[in-house]
Amino acid sequence: MDSFSAVVTTGIYCRPGCGGRPHPRNVRGFTLAAAAEAAGYRACLRCRPYRTQPSVGWAGPELVCRAVQLILDGALDGKTEHDLGARLGVSARHLRRLFGEHLGVTPDHLARSCRAHFARRLLDDTDFTITEVAFAAGFGSVRQLNRVCREVFRAAPHELRARRRVSDRLVADGGLVLRLPFQPPLDWDAMLRYFHARAIAGVEHVTGDTYRRTVVIDGDPGVLELSPGGPDHLLLRAHLPHWEGLIHVVQRARRIFNLDADTEAAARHLGGDPIIGPLLHTRPGLRAPGTWDPFECGVRAIVGQQVSVAGAGTITAQIVARHGTRLSGLQALGLTHSFPSPSTLAEADLSGLGLTRSRQVAINGFARAVADRVIPLDRGSRLDRLIDSVTAIPGLGPWTAHYLALRLGEPDAFPGTDLGLRRSLSHAVGQPVAPPDAEKVADRWRPWRAHAAIHLWLGGQSR
Repeated sequence: MDSFSAVVTTGIYCRPGCGGRPHPRNVRGFTLAAAAEAAGYRACLRCRPYRTQPSVGWAGPELVCRAVQLILDGALDGKTEHDLGARLGVSARHLRRLFGEHLGVTPDHLARSCRAHFARRLLDDTDFTITEVAFAAGFGSVRQLNRVCREVFRAAPHELRARRRVSDRLVADGGLVLRLPFQPPLDWDAMLRYFHARAIAGVEHVTGDTYRRTVVIDGDPGVLELSPGGPDHLLLRAHLPHWEGLIHVVQRARRIFNLDADTEAAARHLGGDPIIGPLLHTRPGLRAPGTWDPFECGVRAIVGQQVSVAGAGTITAQIVARHGTRLSGLQALGLTHSFPSPSTLAEADLSGLGLTRSRQVAINGFARAVADRVIPLDRGSRLDRLIDSVTAIPGLGPWTAHYLALRLGEPDAFPGTDLGLRRSLSHAVGQPVAPPDAEKVADRWRPWRAHAAIHLWLGGQSR
């Protein structure tokens, strides 16, 4: 599906809803802004398409979709297309061919466009110096930023800053404030309640309409705050020790509320289903919750096996208090610790915290596998590989693996053994549903079973 329209007579490309009215025969469609730029078009000054977030959803070939996710996460920062291809098990030539066929742009060009667009948003929204913008957006030097801005926007960074609108600048009262755009709708209240019930004391805190959490960036602690900003964006307030690589911090922050979920494609597939369709109609903005830290989410899921949400929260908070790193000066924000690292929990003594011996062993084993990169948590691997790697750890079964995959953003993850999910499904079909039956029913929801699961969970109790 084309997301951007380029006009051959003007050499400009726009996003949907722009006020321009070119003749249809002069319009060319592109999936990505980067593809329009690669074809020689420049961004419209009226609708400013660089202020949207690049995404291809999961509608194309899976390998291409995973490659795009890895690129957005920084896989080509200081590395080559050959490195990315090897990571995905294909040659660089084959990867470039697939990108050209399905996206109209090379992997390198997409990465460069993403950096340029993020830099342009920083030039608009912040008072960062040009040098700070360059390194925050992932460029290796100011000269590189200048060159790419001239290629993409036909102007130098200082000229682009001079063009920013008065309303663009976000004044920060402590921390840096940035907009996180998304395709509406987003059921913020429902998702915030989900996080509030499962917040890890000391690491996460929900108050009013704001979600806060501690983060560790290159070994140094920081804090992120997310709150509503408008119908099509959240506000991220970042308190960080340094701004280098900010583009990737922002990308990870987007995952917490799953802002890049392809809800439109999911709704098209599930809207006519007799079970899920009515739920979608009632809560169209509901998304599967994401996570900042997949490892943290996995540990919380293991603790939550056959334990209430509140009980799991208590035990996880005790793990953090014993093995996490205490942070000073954050008590006013409801935060006290950073979550322990995989290497720490791999060897941690977890006795006396209310965990069974088998749960202790499972957490140690999971942490060791993550630390050794045996379990892939970078979204570059297929769902079945992730499930297999998690369930290979003694004490971890399909529920834990699929729940973790769902929180990672895998659209077809489905924890079908979950009691709350099966209760909701039983209510919908009017009879008890066993795990094999749940899996059978869910087959018709592929490849959007995670989206179906979160709507079913709304009426049940999940971990």
